[in-house]
Amino acid sequence: MKAYLYCSVAGLLLAGEGPALAQSAPASAPGPNTATAQGANEIVVTANKREEKLNNVGLSITALSGDALAERKITSLQDVASAIPGLAYAQSATNTPILTLRGVGFNESSLGVYPAVSVYVDQAPLPFPVLASHSAFDLQRIEVLKGPQGTLFGQNSTGGAINYIAAKPTRSFTAGGDISYGRFNEIDGDAYLSGPITENLRARIAVSGTHTDDWQRSSSRPYDTNGKVSYITGRAIVDWDASDSVRFSLSLNTWRDTSDPQASQYIALRGQNPFVQQSSIDYPFSPQNPRAADWSTGISTPRSDRKFYQPALRADIDLTDAITLTSLTSYGHYTQRQTTDGDGMALAQGDLVRDDGRITTFNQEVRLANSSKSAFRWVLGANYERSRTYENQFLNFADSSQNNAGANFIDAGGVYNRQRIRNYAIFGNAEYDLTSRLTLKGAVRYTNSHNHALTCTYDGGDGRVAQLLNLLGSLLGTVPFTPIGINDCYALNQNNVPGTPYIGQLNQHNVSWRAGVDYHVGPTSLLYANVSRGYKAGSFPVLATASQSSLNPVTQEQLTAYEAGAKLGLWDRKVQLNLAGFYYDYRNKQVRGKINDPLFSVLDLLDNVPKSRVLGFDGDVTINPLPGLSLTGSLTYLDSKVQRYSGYNAIGEVNNFAGDRLPFTSKWNVGLNADYKARLDNGGAPFIGITMNARSSQDAVIGGDRIVIPPSPVNKVLPGLIHPFEMKGYATFDARVGYEAPDGRWTVSLWGKNIFNKYYFTSVITFDDSISRFAARPATYGVTLGFKFD
Repeated sequence: MKAYLYCSVAGLLLAGEGPALAQSAPASAPGPNTATAQGANEIVVTANKREEKLNNVGLSITALSGDALAERKITSLQDVASAIPGLAYAQSATNTPILTLRGVGFNESSLGVYPAVSVYVDQAPLPFPVLASHSAFDLQRIEVLKGPQGTLFGQNSTGGAINYIAAKPTRSFTAGGDISYGRFNEIDGDAYLSGPITENLRARIAVSGTHTDDWQRSSSRPYDTNGKVSYITGRAIVDWDASDSVRFSLSLNTWRDTSDPQASQYIALRGQNPFVQQSSIDYPFSPQNPRAADWSTGISTPRSDRKFYQPALRADIDLTDAITLTSLTSYGHYTQRQTTDGDGMALAQGDLVRDDGRITTFNQEVRLANSSKSAFRWVLGANYERSRTYENQFLNFADSSQNNAGANFIDAGGVYNRQRIRNYAIFGNAEYDLTSRLTLKGAVRYTNSHNHALTCTYDGGDGRVAQLLNLLGSLLGTVPFTPIGINDCYALNQNNVPGTPYIGQLNQHNVSWRAGVDYHVGPTSLLYANVSRGYKAGSFPVLATASQSSLNPVTQEQLTAYEAGAKLGLWDRKVQLNLAGFYYDYRNKQVRGKINDPLFSVLDLLDNVPKSRVLGFDGDVTINPLPGLSLTGSLTYLDSKVQRYSGYNAIGEVNNFAGDRLPFTSKWNVGLNADYKARLDNGGAPFIGITMNARSSQDAVIGGDRIVIPPSPVNKVLPGLIHPFEMKGYATFDARVGYEAPDGRWTVSLWGKNIFNKYYFTSVITFDDSISRFAARPATYGVTLGFKFD
């Protein structure tokens, strides 16, 4: 802990990683951050759905510029999370990302569940987490809004909202990009072309792609590898000024990813069902290094093919000189076919042989807003969403204790889930300058949501599961039933008989709100205080379970946030200091919990934590002491605590979780960044930069730091591993060095990420008997050549 405190003090002395990184330079400009202190104060954000200077917005916001993203090679959600104080990324067994911001997140990996941290591209929503997998390219900036954002960005943003702001078409011709070669034969490239088509019509096309060889090695098969990365993504934007008062912007975002799902590292085997013989597995644990892992072969070999496209149309119509009508329409379509291995072994403990699915989502927003120059600024609007989700999973666990070590018990099962979701909302946001220094703020949103789900757990294998549930139905059932066969729904319904799918409906509504006050100390400094409330919609799980009661949804969660902060531009704007303190009252937090099923032992379910809280503070400071030198640093402290919740922990033990911390919540998060760029007499500019990110320990599940699996005849644990579900703290370092040509038309740089090859992991999962974890990637390094034409 002392080490983290020392890093924290150093972070505050050096400077602030967040807003300092967001500059107003074009996203296409290659090379390192070249910000000046004055430029840092001119950052423009759209947190209130209107363009405003960052220091005039009384919210906690971290912004990353396109330049910063390019120089630090931030291209994935995991990269974004490492650069944002208080934001955590977790890998899941189904290849769906999980984001947690300031301790607020949802550790569920099903396709059709809403996140607690919402993501947008130019205000067009990506309402389900997997849709945001490849959006961090050709950007003007990223804005991360912390705390509940339900009033303007809707429910499902209790933790906050991430806004990707794409680089826009230019009024003059420009083109550029970069190409990189790195470790694991990584080849990635970015390119853009932008300019006018006619006097009033402009377009921009950008593409980005990566291909790498396998980076994981099998622990049991010396020559077998996994981990290929292969994806391509593109964006096209057309802006049309139809008249002086009417403007349109049409965009298309699309990507395809055929990367191998990451394999996990086997670390423990736990005893489970007392009614069946425990699995006699004696499998070697994974070596504790970043590249080691294991997985099954044949039909269970990890592979994926995921596709997404999203057209969006925005129209802005000036009804008067002071009032603008905005319409934003978007449609998203996603499909996936993939196979994942969740046990970290070359055995069928938890092989997701099939995980296929699709998402279609339509969103419409209409809003009216008056001029930003008015003393009374307001936004009125309405939203409509209509989504359809489908997921079909088939799990092979032939080598688990459920199959009685291969002695003709059960060895496989599947589940499919269909959801029809409809949401509509109306909202308003207002700000009033009571004096030249004092501004009062208020916002409110009403949301009505409906979710209809159909879930069927099916055999799909050799008929053993169907035979077992037919037997249970005959023994426990209260009504006659027709015996089921392969592919029939087997989960016992309310009459304790199989044969019918689970059908559920979830109808909910809520009122999100925010009230606050801003006090402008001076032209570059602001004090603010806010109270806000946000909600996250309930959802249905995708689980293979013996009883339909486990398929019930979680209800919506509620978070009330109290926050006060300061944004201070000091010493002639050479220093920017941002501070915020907050307290979150968290009700009915949604988690993926456990149930101890008498037949199948420990199974998953979705659950609500009745009461919990998060308190903390974050701060960042930016110092530009010399021309070309930028020092930044950040510090986040989070103290999360469950106040009331009892249930089963990750290994099936009954627990009172009061006092435990929330999942994926590090108490300390420290970031340091330094960039220096020297302009030579000939106009050329060598540059160098280094970034450090440190996080203290966190838990993958509630109570993870208290779960102990002692070695026994039925339990096997990696030697020295005391708490399998606790993720130890770590610090990583990235670095880059390079040269920019005198005319700025090309740059060359050498870069490295995780340069000291730190071993750490992002999540811990359980599948039946096994416990495994996902290790972060090892050190990567390479060379990048950038170019620009105009």
